[in-house]
Amino acid sequence: MADVLVIGAGPAGLAAAAAAREAGGEVTLLDSSDVLGGQYWRHLPDSRPAERERLLHHGWDTFTALRRRLESDPHVRIVTSAQVWAIERDTGVPAVVHVLVGPPDAGGRQRLALRPDAVVFATGAHDRTLPFPGWDLPGVFTGGAAQALAKGERIAVGRRVLVAGAGPFLLPVAASLTQTGATVVGVLEANRLSTLVKGWAPRPWQLASTHAKARELAGYVANHVRHAIPYRTGRAVVAAHGTDRVTSVTTAAVDAAWTPIAGTERTVEVDAVCVSHGFTPRLELAIAAGCALTPDRFVMTGPDQQTNVVGLYAAGEITGIGGVDLAMAEGSIAGWAAAGGPPDDKAVRDGRRRRAAYRAFAARLEAAHGIRPGWTGWLDSHTIVCRCEEVSFGRLCGAADATSTTSLRSLKLSSRAALGICQGRMCGRSVEEILAGRVAGGRLRDEVVADQRPIAVPIRLGDLAARRDPEPPTASPSQSPTPNETE
Repeated sequence: MADVLVIGAGPAGLAAAAAAREAGGEVTLLDSSDVLGGQYWRHLPDSRPAERERLLHHGWDTFTALRRRLESDPHVRIVTSAQVWAIERDTGVPAVVHVLVGPPDAGGRQRLALRPDAVVFATGAHDRTLPFPGWDLPGVFTGGAAQALAKGERIAVGRRVLVAGAGPFLLPVAASLTQTGATVVGVLEANRLSTLVKGWAPRPWQLASTHAKARELAGYVANHVRHAIPYRTGRAVVAAHGTDRVTSVTTAAVDAAWTPIAGTERTVEVDAVCVSHGFTPRLELAIAAGCALTPDRFVMTGPDQQTNVVGLYAAGEITGIGGVDLAMAEGSIAGWAAAGGPPDDKAVRDGRRRRAAYRAFAARLEAAHGIRPGWTGWLDSHTIVCRCEEVSFGRLCGAADATSTTSLRSLKLSSRAALGICQGRMCGRSVEEILAGRVAGGRLRDEVVADQRPIAVPIRLGDLAARRDPEPPTASPSQSPTPNETE
């Protein structure tokens, strides 16, 4: 019986764990949160549940069924509050996975070293927000942060909120805000209508197999109509204003490349703004394990979601941004293969069919809503690019010009950009794009990328020196023992 480790308990990870059990594997499921569900099914804890949780989540019944199934299975060990801080390649096993179990800011966390037969990476993605003047003001949130507060705490980030950026994710963010009582004054999509049509319109019959997405979209459109929320394309937030917190934003029309058009600026009074320009995959662990990346910086996988490293599989947003349906299809394929399931089984054939349909959907998503290069026209010399180290756009460009560098490593060392506590998670790709835009041919000299972090999360020296435990704990420190967590 194969010992399968699944890292991440969002849609892809839950589907992978369930499929691995169907194929007869012993499963350990890790997640850094204290509850299952990931960013997509973020919810209140059982100690203070919502009365009508189903209304706040798409696919809530799917999640609860998966959770019950895994929690009741004696061959599934669930470890929450578990942070994987490093992956060590070793001879004879796919990887040695180093884990700390306990609150992320606490000392004395339990340290584990796991040696599974196979690993499924389902680490997901986080918001990408492009910098603009004033984006470091209190009251400027990522779309994901605003939705997390709305879903997980029932907290509105403001009373009068503008949602802006690119992609369909802006719609559920607006819906979550209205459910917490906020007034959404508008949703701004930076891509122009012509770009959206060009991305979505070709071969429309192919969208028939993704009809669930159409129903989801209809729900968001109904929410917009019910709350009279304006939706405008070809417009972006180019500055936020305020002292102690944001009090207004400047929006501007942008061309097809996202370059602001002079004379189109408008001021909107708000007490919060939520901005999201898509997602950045969480690649640290996959890169540390030696997994190859595609040219557009996602984990490269084969027909069974296997990476180039034997015994390592990947599923969900780290293989491409495509939404929950694609993540679950990939997760089911990865978990089945990781546990040694027959490759011609009907369940895995169905998963491949769903994967093909939703990968085509993901390609349309990128064509219609992808980031365009003109966004750097929003920046002035004082705009903070790296918030941790307070590196401005002017300082970043000055360092690049003074050193004539075409190396990301050199620019980071000379400017301090992406060297702060977040290790470039917020600014790394923006720093890369700014430097590449100043290099002939747009290609950096070295092979360094901002996603390389051998130490994936902050770790105390005391935790490094602590005793290493060979097995996961019998119960998550954030939960009382349940049947699946006992020996």
